[in-house]
Amino acid sequence: MKRILLAILLAAFALVARAQLTIDITTSGGKQIPVAILPFAGEASQPQSVSSVISADLGRTGLFRLVNAVGVSPLPTEPSEVNFVDWQSRSAEALVIGKIQSQADGRVEVRFRLFDVAKQSQLASFSYVVAPAQLRATAHRIADVIYEKLTGDKGVFSTKITYVVKKGTRFELQVSDADGANAQTVLASNEPIISPAWSPDGSRIAYVSFDQKKPVVVMQNLAQGTTRVIAAFRGNNSAPAWSPDGSTLAVTLTRDDIAQLYLISANGGEPRRITTTPAIDTEPAFSPDGKWIAFTSDRGGSPQVYRMPAEGGAAQRLTFEGTYNVRPRFSPDGKSIAFVQRDAGRFRIALLELATGQVTVLTDGNLDDSPTFAPNGKIILYEASVGGRGQLAAVSSDGRVRQRLVSSAGDVRDPAWGPLPTN
Repeated sequence: MKRILLAILLAAFALVARAQLTIDITTSGGKQIPVAILPFAGEASQPQSVSSVISADLGRTGLFRLVNAVGVSPLPTEPSEVNFVDWQSRSAEALVIGKIQSQADGRVEVRFRLFDVAKQSQLASFSYVVAPAQLRATAHRIADVIYEKLTGDKGVFSTKITYVVKKGTRFELQVSDADGANAQTVLASNEPIISPAWSPDGSRIAYVSFDQKKPVVVMQNLAQGTTRVIAAFRGNNSAPAWSPDGSTLAVTLTRDDIAQLYLISANGGEPRRITTTPAIDTEPAFSPDGKWIAFTSDRGGSPQVYRMPAEGGAAQRLTFEGTYNVRPRFSPDGKSIAFVQRDAGRFRIALLELATGQVTVLTDGNLDDSPTFAPNGKIILYEASVGGRGQLAAVSSDGRVRQRLVSSAGDVRDPAWGPLPTN
């Protein structure tokens, strides 16, 4: 009971973690879009530099080359003030300008404009009135707009990630911005916490708790700071995965003596078994359209990835290379599955293209695990073991760009990427 009360209090007060994640780009290549992001007029007097957050967001994708803006004075804030010839000479293809103005009520107005330099035309213009404390979040929103206008894909800079940090004998479930900033501890326990999974609307996280001295599936309501036990049946209860509509969880239960897949209401209740085999069936994942569940099974003699109808039915084996392929996760467009593949004793993140069956190995670590897609499908976040210590890493879905999210807080493991914000 004390642990549960502690967890609720920690979630309610959203304690800021002692150490933030910092991101290092380790590999980059291919064509990059040259973009100039000018300092916003008036941002020097604010608690957060908006232009630097935008630059960092775009820069770490590996898709953009930041053009030097040194020597630009005065800073343009309107289209008529932009010298497009100057930016063409600096090889910029896109230009971002902006300004921040204080309002009488203590808030600030943040305005930005995005230009196509070659066409000397405006691509986007937005204005946000926010509290100064929201400047970083506003910068992420602006970066999302720029990313989408220049690439055609949704930006994910305004999203959240969750992960587990182990500090000695203490386990913490943390939530941070996608860039690792603003890390908060929403749950803490002296017993393990594993397998966090976001609800589709981002309001809840399902995870596996060992507070009852065995694996139990629990749901955390982030806004209310409350928890609810979803599955605590005889044996082990593990591997929660949300249906796309948020009404159902697929879970792995051993209530009938062997690990099998079940569906259970997100409010709890009696589960319905959807696999009936003498093998171990575990690690379910719904397809984005809710029609399929991918999972891990050793029914063929070794752990492999399978797919079956979400309501139950015959399963189809999807992986055939090697004797160990586990932890499947669908891409947001449903066309690919990321999974963990063992090759010559090394565990790496691989990508299966469902239409062709082609498998591409994306990482080169010794112990890479727990892949999770960004909501736009362009990045896969995963757990990497370096020197016996867990840390988070990311790789683009084409394998071209790799990142490390480094923390001094402890072992970092089991990441899950949250959904796109609804507003």
